[in-house]
Amino acid sequence: MQLRGTLMLLGASFFWGTTFVAQMSGMEGLGPFSYAAARYLLGVISVVIVWLYQSKERNRLRRAGKYRSGFLVGLGSGAIMFIASSLQQVSMLYTTAGKAAFITCLYIVFVPLGAALLGKVIRRENWIGAFTALIGLYLLAVTEEFSLQFGDLILFISSFFWTAQILFIDRYASKVDVIELSVAQLFVCFVFSTAAMLMLETPTLGAFADAWFPIAYGGIMSAGVAFTLQIYGQKYAEPSTAAILMSFEAVFGALSGWAILGEVMSSREIFGCALMLVGMIITQFKLSGGRRR
Repeated sequence: MQLRGTLMLLGASFFWGTTFVAQMSGMEGLGPFSYAAARYLLGVISVVIVWLYQSKERNRLRRAGKYRSGFLVGLGSGAIMFIASSLQQVSMLYTTAGKAAFITCLYIVFVPLGAALLGKVIRRENWIGAFTALIGLYLLAVTEEFSLQFGDLILFISSFFWTAQILFIDRYASKVDVIELSVAQLFVCFVFSTAAMLMLETPTLGAFADAWFPIAYGGIMSAGVAFTLQIYGQKYAEPSTAAILMSFEAVFGALSGWAILGEVMSSREIFGCALMLVGMIITQFKLSGGRRR
């Protein structure tokens, strides 16, 4: 089961990382909330199709008394995710992409801290893996002299909301209908993004049409598939391990930039990717004297 969760969370981080390229091109003619609204709408539609397909299984669980709706839980998760993603998007106006990746992924450390405060026992190897991955992430993402700016403060705040979203999913993913949780989460993000778009931006139909492919990839693969994989994956993975696995979106983002955009990875960045991989591997083994949850 742990391997299944690992593969699902790595799959989610792959789609999030590769969506970075699509998102950058999609927002060439659209504001951030316009792109997000269209993206989350497609995400909702794609997951609703899965929800309809699974209706027979849901009815079987109802008859067996094992069904618990995920819609209400998804509303809370969606509200947290909207705040986190919006803060992250706004911060990009004031900081660099490298620092954005690093500061956002501070949840690598915040998640095990939060889980410990909630009463979970965090294994020693998870702490070691988290800090190893954090060092690797810094080498990968931050190539310029590190100085704090206004956008960095916004990102720092957003990392707490990403932490809250991960811990929220960890608490409920194994207790409710996962697909319904995903539908509700994406629907909340769509509604709030649409409201922000109408208040702050003036998109045109032509702009949406020009960005159809980035919107489709970001909506179906990143919003619909990836966030659903996150919820499924967290049913089987410890929250601290999940945080490290999901932070691999930075690695996949760098690799997709190299493969698609022809960007060159320095030896520092390659070493950073290697350290993140080592950190992930450390969390998969129980060190002598470590305690399990």
